[in-house]
Amino acid sequence: MIAYAECEFQLSHSHSLKEKRAVLQRVLSRVKRQYNVSIAEVDHQDTWQRTAIELVAVASSQHIAERELHRALKLMGSFPEWEQLNVTIDFL
Repeated sequence: MIAYAECEFQLSHSHSLKEKRAVLQRVLSRVKRQYNVSIAEVDHQDTWQRTAIELVAVASSQHIAERELHRALKLMGSFPEWEQLNVTIDFL
């Protein structure tokens, strides 16, 4: 089973692409280290106060894949540098 999540975040305190990328690098590398997901920024690469990130988890059941995504999303939401705007989860 493949679980897919797309989420958008607002980085209100970011004043440059350099600041945004520093936050992204820290968050993405931590999520990759802690959870069995693939993660990447997929939209708003040239916008310094907004980002769209996609996560994918592959597992033997929908429940396990969904649980892994929710754990990763919870970690991502715990960073104070950004605010989660919306999340869409789908299964393939």
